[in-house]
Order: sequence, then C-alpha cells, then structure tokens
Amino acid sequence: MRQLITTINGDDHKKFLVLAIPLIISFISTPLLGVVDTAMMGRFPQAAYIGGVSIAVLIFNTMYWLLGFLRVSTAGFSAQACGLKDEQGIALSLLRPLVIALALGMLLIVCQWPIKSAAFALLSPNETVSSLASTYYNIRIWGAPFTLANYVMNGWLIGIAKVRLSLFLQVLMNLLNILLVVFLVVVHGFDANGVAAATLIAEIVTACLGGMIIFKTQIVGLDRLSLSMLFDRAAIIDMMTVNRDLFIRTICLLTVYNLISVYGIRYGDVILAANSVLIQLHLVMANLLGGIANASTVFVGQAIGEKNQELYFKTIKLTIFWGGLTAVLLSLSVIFFRNPLIGLFTTIPDIQQACQSYIYWIVLFPLVAFWGLQLYGIFTGATVAVPIRNSMIYSLMAYFLVLWLGVPSLGNHAVWLAFIVFTLGRSLFLWIYLPQLNKHVSNLM
Repeated sequence: MRQLITTINGDDHKKFLVLAIPLIISFISTPLLGVVDTAMMGRFPQAAYIGGVSIAVLIFNTMYWLLGFLRVSTAGFSAQACGLKDEQGIALSLLRPLVIALALGMLLIVCQWPIKSAAFALLSPNETVSSLASTYYNIRIWGAPFTLANYVMNGWLIGIAKVRLSLFLQVLMNLLNILLVVFLVVVHGFDANGVAAATLIAEIVTACLGGMIIFKTQIVGLDRLSLSMLFDRAAIIDMMTVNRDLFIRTICLLTVYNLISVYGIRYGDVILAANSVLIQLHLVMANLLGGIANASTVFVGQAIGEKNQELYFKTIKLTIFWGGLTAVLLSLSVIFFRNPLIGLFTTIPDIQQACQSYIYWIVLFPLVAFWGLQLYGIFTGATVAVPIRNSMIYSLMAYFLVLWLGVPSLGNHAVWLAFIVFTLGRSLFLWIYLPQLNKHVSNLM
C-alpha cells in the first residue's frame, strides 16, 4: 500500500501550513458576520433581540449554505485545472460558476417574499422576534448576488492558491462589517436594521472590489475564450453533477441546524438565544477546521492534476495531524475559557446560565468533527461527491433516531446529543469510503 510507506518531513509540514494558516484565517472570518450581528444584539436587554437576528441569520444561512457548493466545487475544479496548468480551464472554472451565482442571487431577490413567508410559517417565532427578524431580512436580502459571487471568487482563489488575496478580501469584509455595526448600532442607536445594513454594505463592497482585482489585474486570462467554451455542455454537466451531490449534503446539514432553532423556539426565548450563541461558537470552530480541510482540497486537486500520487497520500497524513491537533486545542480552549467566550456574545445572565448548561456539547464537537471535515476537503479536492452525499444521509438518519428517542426525556440536551451523533456520523460514514477514493485516485495516476 503506497500510503503506508509515504513519509512526511518538516518541509511538507511547512508547505502545508503556508497554505493552511491563511485559509484558517480566511475561513474563520466567514462566520464572523453572523457572530458580530449576534454578539451586538446580545448587548440589548431582551433575549428577543438575539432571537430575532438569529432567526433571520438562520434563513440566510439556509439559503447560502444550500448554494455553498458554488465555493466548494469551484475550489476543487480550479485546483485541478491549476495542477494541469490549463490557463483556459482556470479561467472557465471561475466564469462558469460566477454566472450561475449571479443568476441564483437575482432569483433569491425576486423570490424574497415567499421565502420569508415560508420560513416564518415553519419557524413560528413570536411577534417580537418575528418583527426583528423581518427587519433584518428585508435589508440583507438585497446582497444575495454579491454574497454568492463572493463564494465563487473565494473558492476560485483558494483553488489556484491565491490565498493571500482571498484572505485580504475576507478580512476586509469582516473589518468593514464590524466598523459599520459599531457606527450604526453603538453610535447612532440602530438595532436589527443597523446590523443588517452593515452586513449588506460589507458584502457588496467586498464583491465589487474582489471582481475588480481579479479582472483588472488579469489574474483571469480572457483571451481566446468564447461563449461556446463558457457554456460547454459536458463541462457544465460535470460541474452540476458534483454540485447536485454537494447540494444534497447541504440540505442534510441545514436540516440539523434548523431543527436546533425550531426546538429552541419551542423551549422559549432564553433557550433559543442560548442555542443561537452555541451555534455561532460552533461555526467558528468548524471554520477553523474547515480552513485546514481546504488546504487539503487544494493539494489533493493539484495532486490529481499533476498525477502526483505521493502528494495525495502526504496530504491525507498532513491533514490528519493538523486537523487532530487543532481539534484538541479547540476543545481545551472552550473548557478553560468558556466564561469569557459566552460573555462575548451576551451580557444577559439568564442566557449565560443556559449556555453554561449546554456548552460541554460544544466541547465535544471538534473532537468528533475534525476527521469528517478533513475527509470532506479530501473528497472535494478530488471532485468526488457521491460519498459525501451518502455519508450525510446516513448521519441524518442517526440524528433523527436520537431526537426521537431522546427529546421526550432529555429536552434540549437531546437536541445537542443528536447534533454530536450526527457530527460523529459525518466522520465515520465518510471514512468508510476513503479506501475506495484511494483506489480511484491511484487509477488516475
């Protein structure tokens, strides 16, 4: 077995970290939009403020995560094109999903009212929470095309290893968002409308600046490209096949997140707010691990493009080591710094106490999640998405089983137990497919 004799040295670790560290910083900035909005509302005296914004953020997370394949598949396809040194393929790996992203973003704007009505009917928030959520939603929805364009550009920059530019754009978006939130909410006294406007402006500025940099500096070579290449039937079918499976994967993931909020609503504003805080904390950890996973996506894509079997197996070992180490450090950080972490999100004693009751589920999260997230990076780098889809479906079945058995007696603890079981399933079920992927990659070499 080739993977058993492949060794890694200090230079391999260095090359991996040179890519992974900027990706970690870039990816940790992704959930900070929701984190900042939630934390700012946590400074208001009623739990309904956090609940209202969290409901609206949940709606946007649902829409955008469903379309998150635009970033993930773009990273995989662009990395493979980069490994092949195919300049046209690199350009097309950006332009094809960018056209789709802009079209889908406009569609979300056109359908904004039925989307909001359906979401509110499903979640059934109380009148105060509903009013705040509606205010936030009505403003931020206009950023949909820009958000999805940011997804594509971010994934493409990661795939071609332009990580510094990706990092710059992500950090810019979050710094701008934070400054605008402080200006609108703290200085001028806005509430949900202020945080929504800040996020909207940050998303628009980042998308426009990113597009200008990419196209004005000729990172993308548009020479010798044509509409027939852009809309090549075989290439689009290949891209959409991968995207279809990643879309199903995201539906499973969002079902879990949405049910955490649904049960939070059932248990009252305080539990809803506490669950929202813990979800935001978990998203920060997931994106830290996701940054490492995306380094593996880039290296696996390049390995396949270059037909470099040694690089492929080295990447697996590197992502196991650094993903596992990061997971342990994250769990220890939550254990030792849980009070200040919760305090960052809310100053309301009842919500803080509720968070303390459930935070040990979040301690477990990185330990059971890291391997599944690293495998996700490996499989997406290879643009092999069927196992990802299947493993998520199996995990969701386990999640529903735990909810059904546990909620009547354990209440909200069962909701978090089911989440941990689901997360563990993502690691175990996808791991089963790794030997099959290894064989597939070896056959390509």
